[in-house]
Parts: sequence; structure tokens; C-alpha cells
Amino acid sequence: MSETVHTVTDLPTERPAGCPFDPPARLTEAHAHGPISRYTHPGGKPGWIVTGHEQVRSILADPRFSSRKDLMNVVDFELPPAPPGEFLLMDEPEHSRYRKPLVGRFTARRMRLLTERVEQITAACLDAMEAAGPSADLVTAFAKPIPTIVICEILGVPYEDRDSFQEQIDTFMSGGTSDEELIAAYTATQEYLARLVAAKRANPTDDVLSELTDSDLTDEELKGISLILLAAGFDTTANMLSLGTFALLRNPDQLAALRADPALVDRAVEELLRYLTVAKTFMRTALEDVEIGGVVVEAGTTVVLSYHTADRDPERYADPHALDLRRDAGGHLAFGHGIHLCLGAQLARVEMRVAFAALLARFPTLRLAVPAEDVPLRPETADIFGVKSLPVAWDA
Repeated sequence: MSETVHTVTDLPTERPAGCPFDPPARLTEAHAHGPISRYTHPGGKPGWIVTGHEQVRSILADPRFSSRKDLMNVVDFELPPAPPGEFLLMDEPEHSRYRKPLVGRFTARRMRLLTERVEQITAACLDAMEAAGPSADLVTAFAKPIPTIVICEILGVPYEDRDSFQEQIDTFMSGGTSDEELIAAYTATQEYLARLVAAKRANPTDDVLSELTDSDLTDEELKGISLILLAAGFDTTANMLSLGTFALLRNPDQLAALRADPALVDRAVEELLRYLTVAKTFMRTALEDVEIGGVVVEAGTTVVLSYHTADRDPERYADPHALDLRRDAGGHLAFGHGIHLCLGAQLARVEMRVAFAALLARFPTLRLAVPAEDVPLRPETADIFGVKSLPVAWDA
């Protein structure tokens, strides 16, 4: 059967014209041929792209597939191991060494207790936005500051450092900067986190990073953990808030349904997560021969997992390319699955539920201030998909 599987010659980056929320058309077309396609990595190494929901979910739960950076067989040279603390690119037992101390600090219960504070932060952003109105860039006025302030408060980043810190994180996550700019921003962030860890060791405060200093984790490990939490806690939610608002404004019937029934917000958040799946792709490497989707993935082969195509799989979701806020979108892969399920999933849900509800209540006439086709999208080279800016307006 492996002789007849579809081949994808390169990782597609062109989204369908007029449909910025849909996965690249050639990935959707590839899925029509089957849930797994042949693929050659840019470094010339043979691999696969997995586009089916069942198959992606299965791989994410399968210990025969590795997350280790140094096992990614995508280039013609050996990659180094992940830096200490950066547990997304590690397997057991190293992965659990870093994740386990964090799990209890990001439970659904603890995140729900943050709701009032998220409401305060959101209200302050909306107050400033309204005062400066009747137009704004929703990215800078709303989508970025809310998750930035929340995650910085959780980890204990001083208030006066937040703007510069957000700027550095945004630079190396945006996918649109030169190698020199990316390296400079990453280095500056690492240096800042090293100073922050040292400060927390010397003078602990009431935050997660200070709590972690009371463990056997080294400064290098704490720096790596902090980088993962801050980058993920800021960038993913910021892009969900801005791209999610864009999607709602482009689907007025769904927006009207949410305005008419605010209790719909929980389902709306899950459906937006499924529909947009801003964390588009991840990779895993087979540790032994494994049969997936009717083909054998040989040991040492790295597969690309297409989360956004999997979340549009018609075998999992009826009419998957439609935004339907009343849909039961359970089982989506926007936060991944398995041992690497996003640690901050419950925090992101709280932020989105609060922020979307407050934005729509505050600005009942909210609309795009430019034609939809003029809204600038992040490049596909960015790890997280989104918009660079979202000009909006409302009736004063």
C-alpha cells in the first residue's frame, strides 16, 4: 500500500485565497488522498506528513514516537539536544522532571481562581482602547497585553520589564525577522531570564518561578522552563484572541449568535480553537518501525504532524471548514495530546472566555476598519499562526 500513497513535495505555505483561516489548500488536498503522505524534509531526509485526526492523535499518545530535538532526522547533520528545562523537545524521564513540578500550578481549579484578575486586566485594556478610540489595532491594544500581563504576573516578571520582554518574545516568535534579529532577541531574552532566576533565588516573591527555586532545579533549568512558559503563555493566546476576533467578524451570523447568547462562550472558545489551530505543526521521530494510516514509518524517520489539517478532518468533524459556535468541538488538537498536552490549556481557556465576552459586550458595533484581504497575516514560517495587526473600529 505504501507504493500508492500521496506525495507532498514541500510543506505548503499558501492558504486559500479569501480563506485566511483555512490550512494551506495542498495539505487539505493531500488529506483527501489519505491521512498520511510522503514528504522530503528541506534537508533532503525522507519523512511523512500526517493530516488525519485519528492518526495525529495516535502518534501524540504513542511512546514509540519521540519529541527529542536531537533525534529529529530532518537535516544532514546532527542536531543538539534541547537546552536544559525546554521540556517540549524531550522524552521521559527528562520531560517529567521539568513538567511535574508545574502541573499542580496550572490546574483547571487554580486557573479558574485567576478569573477575577483576568477580568480586571481585560477591563483595563478595554478602558484604554475605548478612551483612545473609536478605532484601534486590536493586536497591540487587546490581544497582546492581556496574556502578557497574566503570564508575567504568574511567573513574577516585574511590571516595568513587561513591554520590553513582550517585544523580545514577539521578535523571535513572529517568523518574519532576519536570523540576526532572531538570535539577538533570543539571546537578550535568555540573558534577562538568567537575571530573573537569580533575583528570585535571592529574594523570592509570590509567583511560580520563586516557588520553583525551592527545588533541585538548576538556574539553567529554571531559565529554560521560564522561556517555554513565557513564550507559550504569551504568543499562542495573543494570536488566538486576535485571529479569533477576525474570524468572528468574518462570520457575522456566528458573531450574532454569541452576542445573543453569552452562555455560548465556552463552546465558542473550543470551536475557535479547533477552527484556527494556531499551533499548526509539530514533529515526532519514530523510535521503531510503526504502522500508521496503512504505511510503515521506519525507525529514525521524522514525521510532520499537521494539527490544523487534523482539526479540519471530515471524518472527525462534520462540515469541518465551517465555523459553528454551537458545535461540540471536543477532542480538537489545538493544545496537542498525550504527555505534551499544553500545560497552559486551562489558563488560555480562562483568558479567551473572559476576553472575548468582555470585548463583544463593550463594543457592540465592533467591525474591521480595513477590507478583510488587507489584514496582514503572520508568515507560515512563524510557529504560531495569526495576524500582524487587526485594525478595528466602532461607533463612539
